[in-house]
Amino acid sequence: MQQNLPTQGHTSRLTITRTAMAVALCMAAYSQSAVAGFKVGDTTEINIGGYLKLDALWTDTSDGQIATGIGREFYVPSLTPVGSAGESATWDMHARQSRFFISSETMLENGKKVTGRFEFDMMATTGTGDQRVSNGYAPEIRHAFLSYDGWLFGQTWTTFMDTNALPDSLDFVGTTDGTVFVRQAQVRYTTGGWQFAVENPETTVTPNGGGSRIVTDDNSLPDLVVRYNHTADWGGLTVSALSRQLSMQQGLVDDSVQGYGLSFSGKINVSKTDDIRFAVTYGDGLGRYLSLNTGNDAVLTRAGALEAISSIGYTLAYKHSWNDKLRSSFFYSAQQIDNPVDLTGLAQTESTSSYSANLIYQLASKVSVGVEVRHATRVLESDLDGDLNRIQFSAKYDF
Repeated sequence: MQQNLPTQGHTSRLTITRTAMAVALCMAAYSQSAVAGFKVGDTTEINIGGYLKLDALWTDTSDGQIATGIGREFYVPSLTPVGSAGESATWDMHARQSRFFISSETMLENGKKVTGRFEFDMMATTGTGDQRVSNGYAPEIRHAFLSYDGWLFGQTWTTFMDTNALPDSLDFVGTTDGTVFVRQAQVRYTTGGWQFAVENPETTVTPNGGGSRIVTDDNSLPDLVVRYNHTADWGGLTVSALSRQLSMQQGLVDDSVQGYGLSFSGKINVSKTDDIRFAVTYGDGLGRYLSLNTGNDAVLTRAGALEAISSIGYTLAYKHSWNDKLRSSFFYSAQQIDNPVDLTGLAQTESTSSYSANLIYQLASKVSVGVEVRHATRVLESDLDGDLNRIQFSAKYDF
């Protein structure tokens, strides 16, 4: 019995060693799959990612307080109060910008590849939670699309929008006043630098004499977009054109009018770490595409016809790295809406603008903290105006 003990101990040590090696190999394989994705069934690769983000915002407005909701959680130009009595500043904290995505890639039997993406956040959901107890908010779809052989089918950024021109900001959008910002269902074809898209339509209308926005949902034709992207070592430029039908069929009103938009945007590298980003967008009936629908697409005339509303937006941002961990962005954006005041009245927004600057510190490759300041102004057609001053603090973990 005693002679067998060393042999048993040796066997036990061997078993433990082999088990440890197996565990180590499994951990190594998992580590590689966490970086490169993993396989499920016939799908070549599935990736999971996103980020967790905490935002804390101190907001002071000159003409009253912004109501609880999205205007307190990120900058919405149309919600800057005008013409009310001043109130004290507000403090808000939320994690609703946090997001999660699943992407997949599959090689098909014909030698071509199909990819897909689901992405969710909680940023704009309403009616599913509040700040009293749980702060629970339901996820909503940001992106849901598949790509195959140059074609894209599903919901994602409108082809009329250039995401490369967006600034490095803590705010949800950043240069909101002059930015095209829409996600919607579409069919897009890309060949070289050209993109052609058929996208989901919608029309927003100002009632005759002013009043609450009318969302018609009466379009019989999709929105059409043509875009060209030029990329080079120094950055890139984008030119986009939008054609759309503005339509309303409600009660005695049955009319449609043509709308269009033109946009020129880009990103220019100043150095390996610094860049300039810009966009200029003009349109007749541009409405909901610009500045989170600050202005409407059209106004209803006394005769019950639609008249398109012209608007222009512009943005400029400069990103600068102070060192390998500290960076800043400085940006300005504005829009001008040409409301026919004899039809819309004087309570509609004539213009908005904002100046912002931030300082972001990269604690590690995936973790950052930052602070951002903003001053914004909203002016009505009556020349009444209101200001917003905001300080935003953020902590973010990309995974």
